[in-house]
Amino acid sequence: MSDAGSWKDPSLYVKHIHVEESCLELDYTKEILARADLPYTVIEDRSEPQGIEGEYPANLNQGKHHLLLCKNRGHFFKPCPGTKEYRCCDYQVLNIGMNCPMDCVYCILQAYLNKPWLTFFVNSENLLSEMETAFQAEPERFFRIGTGEFTDSMALDRFTALSTKLVRFMASQNQAVLELKTKSAVIHNLKGLDHNGKTIVAWSLNSLPIMQKEEIRTATLTERLQAAKQCADWGYKLAFHFDPIIDHPGWEQGYEHTIKKLYQSVPADQIVWISMGALRYLPSLKTIGTERFPGSKIFYQEFIEGLDNKKRYFRPRRVALYKHIYSLLKQYASPKTVIYFCMESDEIWKEVMGYVPEEKGGIPEMLDQTVNS
Repeated sequence: MSDAGSWKDPSLYVKHIHVEESCLELDYTKEILARADLPYTVIEDRSEPQGIEGEYPANLNQGKHHLLLCKNRGHFFKPCPGTKEYRCCDYQVLNIGMNCPMDCVYCILQAYLNKPWLTFFVNSENLLSEMETAFQAEPERFFRIGTGEFTDSMALDRFTALSTKLVRFMASQNQAVLELKTKSAVIHNLKGLDHNGKTIVAWSLNSLPIMQKEEIRTATLTERLQAAKQCADWGYKLAFHFDPIIDHPGWEQGYEHTIKKLYQSVPADQIVWISMGALRYLPSLKTIGTERFPGSKIFYQEFIEGLDNKKRYFRPRRVALYKHIYSLLKQYASPKTVIYFCMESDEIWKEVMGYVPEEKGGIPEMLDQTVNS
């Protein structure tokens, strides 16, 4: 199968920028506007960008052409919104913005958010100081931090160059690592930085038919893996996420192809962790996804409501998917790489991997150890 239809840099989809008035004089805003070289409009603080017609979510595609530069007036730094019913990895989320120029059929943000435009927070000094305060408040704690919860970590990095600020900041932190997770191949700002091993660059991967049909405006598998190889050459540790794993015709061969190509492309001993998680979604996402993407079939299978009120495949189906992918990963993975489930029960862990996380100190301890070893 070929990697056709490349969107290596999805920021190319952005056509217009809106700037809150109070942000216009910030040096960082000026840098972003200069790099983007796009038409921009100044709007009143806390007002909405104009020029996007229709109602949400029908106007999402149009909204993704528009980027709002504003201030985050809430918290930048907070725990991942996991659920107590399933095993969580104790991740900390750094909220750099909302929404994404890519358009994955299964994206949970379609149901979480209610505004169609992209948002990026330009008060980056507050972001860094909030992290410093959190580290000082808990000097004995080790933090694993990610920016990919409400947006893609690198999709707008051509404009923002936020990765440069974050990598340089993290390099001097002894009690934390940062994970930059993406479906793009935008890595040029990572070159030549003294990262001190404190930044992990991560990619979401999937079976090739899913990447081609359900992950719109994303980098191809080849482009993602070429970018990962380049980051490995620059000395960065890597991570990969098979999430969501989607049941589809030919899924066994699809995931096998991706996993083989992954290990042909990047050094196994530089991969610190790989997560697995089967498709799960808020019930409202099915309505949104099927209306926006009528050609997609991923929501038309049998699902059960999980303990977190999200729709999931029935347990035997999840186990079958996981066992196949886990066995493939174990064939190639370095002994140092932690393979773990995102939001699954102890029963699933035991059935697929033969142990429960507590036997190894818990998921947070397993992940912390691999980046500190």
